[in-house]
Amino acid sequence: MLPSIARQGIARLSKRPSLAIIDDYLNTSGPHFAHIPSSSLQVTTFKDTISPINEAETVRLIERLRPFEAISTVRERTAFPGSLLRSLPNLKLLLATGTQFEMFDLAAARELGITIVAAPGLGRTDEPDAGPRPNIKKGGAHPTTQHTWALIMALARNVAADDATLKTGTGWQNGLAMGLTGLTIGIVGLGRLGAAVARIGHLAWSMHVLCWSENLTQEKADLMAAEVGLPSKIFRVVSKEELFRSADVISLHYVLSDRSRGIVGAEELEQMKNSAMLINTSRGPLIDQIALLDTLEHGTIRGAALDVFDIEPLPLHSPWRKANYWGEGGRSRVITTPHMGYVDEGLMNAWYAETAENVDRWLDGKEVLHRIA
Repeated sequence: MLPSIARQGIARLSKRPSLAIIDDYLNTSGPHFAHIPSSSLQVTTFKDTISPINEAETVRLIERLRPFEAISTVRERTAFPGSLLRSLPNLKLLLATGTQFEMFDLAAARELGITIVAAPGLGRTDEPDAGPRPNIKKGGAHPTTQHTWALIMALARNVAADDATLKTGTGWQNGLAMGLTGLTIGIVGLGRLGAAVARIGHLAWSMHVLCWSENLTQEKADLMAAEVGLPSKIFRVVSKEELFRSADVISLHYVLSDRSRGIVGAEELEQMKNSAMLINTSRGPLIDQIALLDTLEHGTIRGAALDVFDIEPLPLHSPWRKANYWGEGGRSRVITTPHMGYVDEGLMNAWYAETAENVDRWLDGKEVLHRIA
């Protein structure tokens, strides 16, 4: 007897099922689906993202996705609330890379009979000789940990500004770099990634580590320290105010929810040292963007390095896209990257390998793997 996904999905399709691969900016998925005959599956890849920021864009997103029985999406580049799921009557299988889906309405998916499967990032289960697989269970190996430190170092050492100066021929050195040895790093959200970032700062530059989140206790922080091979009390739990007043580098690693939206606002930014840096590789809406722009416009902190934004991809008219602006005229330095924290060659290919394997299983009437709804 075929699993319910096969009975409800493939059996009712008139000819061949269709798959939409959305938000695949770099067409990373292509090689992983090349083995599937077009006679078995119609695959359409969209390299852009439609952000449903208004009614017109919401309608455009629905019209794009409505024809498809299966959709493959990258993390939360496109959210799938219940309102969107209910507008996609043909959808049977939603394939989502990664393991965190706060922007997916899993209850609505179950109600509608839509199967949602994850891609943990370990590679295909049926390819024992497929080569090394990325280990994302240990925080220090996660691409976001590496990207966070790339941004911290680039901002502290004036890398972007010096590079631009040399290439435009407008000068030589831009200013003194910021040494990190012995400074204090503040971690907002001491989960797996936050602990890994803190561990590197402590071991590499003897940085003091302050931590805060809504329900964090010293006992929990000590357990996180032990998980990354550090003694207890290395991660010191403090109040939110003390963290923002004391830290030289503040890095966000918080899960976005209605409660955490805007968790860094004007009050927290005003508490920061003039010499402090703010790093966000988590989610854009964790920071009040208007308050942050105002802070950076007035140069009241050393700078910010941002990998995430309220709207992604970043609109062309966004103030974050201003060239030869930040770091000039008394404004703070700003480094921006296009949500590259997890966009790692090994991890992205592992995600798509797992996604393709689940598509194979779906077409063959087998039970899908890593089901979350």
